[in-house]
Amino acid sequence: MAIKFQYNKTSLNELGKQLKVRQRALPTLQNKESALRMEVRKAKDESERINKALEESMRRYDYLSSLWNEFRSGLVRITDAELKTVKVAGVKTPGLGGIKYEITPFNAFAAPAWYADGVEILKELGRLGIESEVYMEKARILDYQRKKTTQKVNLYEKVQIPGYQEAIRKIKRYMEDEENLSKASSKIVKTRHEEEEASSL
Repeated sequence: MAIKFQYNKTSLNELGKQLKVRQRALPTLQNKESALRMEVRKAKDESERINKALEESMRRYDYLSSLWNEFRSGLVRITDAELKTVKVAGVKTPGLGGIKYEITPFNAFAAPAWYADGVEILKELGRLGIESEVYMEKARILDYQRKKTTQKVNLYEKVQIPGYQEAIRKIKRYMEDEENLSKASSKIVKTRHEEEEASSL
């Protein structure tokens, strides 16, 4: 990225300010990046843990598979999954608030004895499935933000800060050269005046 500048004090001051802003922001961005990296790992681990718990629950209730045919479809429905916003390392991510179920009334005396347990099993499996999805989305959002933060860190660290430093160095050298030329030309003019005065006497 080419940094535009002019060879004068105003440009030098402006570049100095921009450099300081980036140098001050860099440690904060680096901390945010490492915090996000850690949070992404946590969210992915949690999602995997919930997926395993879901698979274990499915296996645990495998022996009931023949009974599920007797289970009335539509008996348990999820009507709402309340999502809340949770800030993690300055990033808004989803969190699961609560799940609302709608259970169609059934006659406990006429229905098989295991219906009540079946309802609880379905509620648990539904909760685990939704929780897993929420954590997967959380990990995706955090990972996206981490990538953006990493890009910004790299931009500051490898492009902008060195670019501003180089531009400042060029302006300072130019101004020093100008000053030296000005002094040298002043000396030459002064020496000529002195020679002219000496020869006129």
